[in-house]
Amino acid sequence: MKGNFSYNNKYIIKDGKPYFPVMGEFHYSRYPADMWEKELLKMKAGGVDIVSSYVIWIHHEEIEGEYDLTGSRDLRSFVRTCEKCGMYMFLRIGPWSHAEARNGGFPDWLVKKHKNIRTNDEGYLADVKKFYSRIYEEVKGCFIKDGGAIIGVQIENEYGHCGGLTGEEGEKHMRILTEMAKEIGFDAPLYTATGWGGAVTGGLLPVMGGYCDAPWDRSTDKLAPSGNYVITYERNDHGIGSDHHIGYGVTFDYSDFPYLTAELGGGLQVTKHRRTVPSGQDIGAMSLAKLASGCDLLGYYMYHGGTNPHGKLTTLQESTETGYLNDLPEYSYDFKAPLREYGQRAESFGEIKLLAMFVKDFGSELCDMPAYIPEGTSSDPNDLTDLRMSVRHNGKKGYIFVNNYQRLYDMAKHKDTVLSAELDGEKITLPPVDIRNGDYFFYPVNMQTGGGTLKYITATPLCMINGKAVLYTDRPYEYEAVGNAEFAVISRDDALNAYKINIRGEEYLIISEGIVCEKDNGFRLYCESSPVIKTYPKLRNVPEGFVYKAEEKGLHIYACADSTENKPSVSFKLISENDGVKKYEINISDIPECEECYVKIDYTGNMSRLYIDGRLADDDFYTGEGWTTGLARYGFPKKFEVEIYPLYKDDHIYFERTPEFDGSMISEITSANAVCEYAFDIEL
Repeated sequence: MKGNFSYNNKYIIKDGKPYFPVMGEFHYSRYPADMWEKELLKMKAGGVDIVSSYVIWIHHEEIEGEYDLTGSRDLRSFVRTCEKCGMYMFLRIGPWSHAEARNGGFPDWLVKKHKNIRTNDEGYLADVKKFYSRIYEEVKGCFIKDGGAIIGVQIENEYGHCGGLTGEEGEKHMRILTEMAKEIGFDAPLYTATGWGGAVTGGLLPVMGGYCDAPWDRSTDKLAPSGNYVITYERNDHGIGSDHHIGYGVTFDYSDFPYLTAELGGGLQVTKHRRTVPSGQDIGAMSLAKLASGCDLLGYYMYHGGTNPHGKLTTLQESTETGYLNDLPEYSYDFKAPLREYGQRAESFGEIKLLAMFVKDFGSELCDMPAYIPEGTSSDPNDLTDLRMSVRHNGKKGYIFVNNYQRLYDMAKHKDTVLSAELDGEKITLPPVDIRNGDYFFYPVNMQTGGGTLKYITATPLCMINGKAVLYTDRPYEYEAVGNAEFAVISRDDALNAYKINIRGEEYLIISEGIVCEKDNGFRLYCESSPVIKTYPKLRNVPEGFVYKAEEKGLHIYACADSTENKPSVSFKLISENDGVKKYEINISDIPECEECYVKIDYTGNMSRLYIDGRLADDDFYTGEGWTTGLARYGFPKKFEVEIYPLYKDDHIYFERTPEFDGSMISEITSANAVCEYAFDIEL
């Protein structure tokens, strides 16, 4: 791979130009190796440019001196697969990761061996050096300077915020680890450290985070409004020092570094005591608020869910038994991510893709557009009446951002609101617009498109197709244009399902409810039934196996000529019950040839466990949204068992979707069904 990377105090630079990437976390050691390429290409289809991953120590050296770098733990193969997929890589080498792993990723032997872990203790640092050295041997020759995928290395995680030393001793520790990594051979243009919550950074490039809720919070009640939905110059999470000045609680000067994120929650990992269910809108609005606040890298944790590997000595999840604050599922690390535990597409996939497509085409310019937030705008997340807005511009053109969305709370309506942008020597005023509770959007001013300029348009830009802007809205829109400003406007639903591909120099928008992965001379479409696609513009030829149906609002509709509506049959029966724990046998028949078979089980209870051939394979904490498992990695079994553990009415658990009780306890499967995912290779 190629690319020359650096940064200034505003943005990352690639090949001498401002670069606005999208980064997504995917843990290789939590996913079957033979499925990496497929899932990475799905991430790429969603707009991810950079794949980030922890190297979780306990996954590789659970027993001291016995390294496991095979199968799903084969780091080198994963990095090479990223390279094959044309995706950059950010390696997060710890040594402490957190990652909701046992001991934060530290092996038990390390914790027992050293009283002063995460300090400058010589014995501890000697073991870290051994770990770093072994990991380097795996990725040697895989850095961007070698033509490989790795462009960045993160040192430690939340150091000085979640454990570790603080102050100058903490800064010294970060410098020691950085120099150690470099001396061993790690050689990347970007070295980062997490910067939120008072973490020390050792002078490294700080990356920030923000989640729409807090499953780790000790409360079992609904939380106060999250500060991650306000538009503000504050980069730190508003749960920390929200009543103090901008920059309180961070250890670096904002003016020295660009505003980059590495841990915007692509979802939320469920915990035993908090059962949150983030929606696509929760993630989309939070992301837009960060963009409106001046962020120039959208980095998501997690972007793809996974499953904890089986340990040799213990299970490998975070738990209170090991002194950590939360109990998590033993195996499931679904995270309610944009691509979930078994690769299924979530609502948030489309929401993030809206912004990813935008920054792909407009991000380089956006990097040179600082955020201007109107004076007097409230940065208090509890203020649900103030209009949250900003303008990002470079003096000549820009974007007006509005976020009137707050997770779990209603925002005030703003009728006949007049939005405007003050540019150099010019003020552009838009027609009055009604801003509803739950709205979040941005409008361009002085956007070049076709052979002219849109002075304004009350629609949100998605991408450019052959030099013409494509925008989206679900309302009647107004605009003012100068010259031959050609553009297209589609619905928001179509935009959520849109993908941009380039075939022999011609750009197309492909709209599908599946996932469109571009390839030479066409694309691969993953979907659950016979596909119907819309395109803009019209395809030169009707793809083989498809028929042209119609033109509708400027989009051209094609349908697959052959039906693939075969659905497996699913049945279940209770086979045992003991102290409220019910074990069911699930039987599946008529599974057609397919990429994946997703079985969704609706149940009530505290948690469920999946057994394949008698071995515990996965588990789930009840949230009310059902539990979906994929059968491909297990060899498409026709029979498996599920245990449902009881939930009691007096259990101290926060449920976003409160279950209904008929008595003091619930524990049963209520329904089960299956759908198949197919792959269609479409040549153009």
